[in-house]
Amino acid sequence: MSLFSFITPVIKVRVLFGLFGILRDMKNAILLHGLPSKEEYYNLARPSASNAHWFSWLQNQLLIKDVQTHTPEVFKVYEAGWEDWVQEVERYDINENTTLVGHSMGGGFWVRYLSEHPNLKVDKVILVAPWLNVSHEEDITFFDFKPNPELLTQTNKFVIFASDNDSQDVKNSVEFLISKYPNLTAKDFHDYGHFTYSSMKTDEFPELLTECLN
Repeated sequence: MSLFSFITPVIKVRVLFGLFGILRDMKNAILLHGLPSKEEYYNLARPSASNAHWFSWLQNQLLIKDVQTHTPEVFKVYEAGWEDWVQEVERYDINENTTLVGHSMGGGFWVRYLSEHPNLKVDKVILVAPWLNVSHEEDITFFDFKPNPELLTQTNKFVIFASDNDSQDVKNSVEFLISKYPNLTAKDFHDYGHFTYSSMKTDEFPELLTECLN
C-alpha cells in the first residue's frame, strides 16, 4: 500500500490541484506540421510530417531548454478534415504559457483555431510560411472561417517567417495576414524557399529557436 493511500481525501485534492498548477505554469510548445501529399505521406524514404525538415531538431533544442515540446502528427493528413486536426492538437494543453508554431498549412490552422477560440490566450504564435488558401488554389473548405479581428490580443507575440522565393500562394497568405493584422511581426528571409529541408539544405533552424525562446 502506497503512502498516498493514507492521505485524507481533502489533502489528496489539494495535492492534485497543486500538481495541476505546476503543470499549467510550465512553458510548453506545440509544433504543427503542414500538408504532405499522399505520395509523400507513404514514401518510406521520407520522415513523417512531424519529424520532417527542422521539427525534430527544434523539439530537441526546446526540450533541453526545459520547454515541454510536442509535435502532433495528424493521421492520414493528406485527406484529414478540420476536426481531425483539432482532435490531434487538443491532446495537449494549450494555455497562456504555450508557444504555437505552425509550418505552411499548420500555420494556417493556428489562425483558424485561435479565431474560433477567442477566449484562448497563449504566449507566442510563430507561423513559418503560413498557407490559408486565400486565393482558393485548392478546392477545400478547411479555411472557410472568419479571422478574428482581435487575434493579436490573444498572444504576447505574433510572428510570421516568410521567404522571398516561396510559392505565390504562400506569399498571398502572408500578405493577407499582414493586411489583416498590421501590428504583427514579419521576418523576411532570402532564399529559404518554403522552409523545408530541400530548400534550406539543413534541418537546423536557429532563427526559429531564438524566436521561440525570446
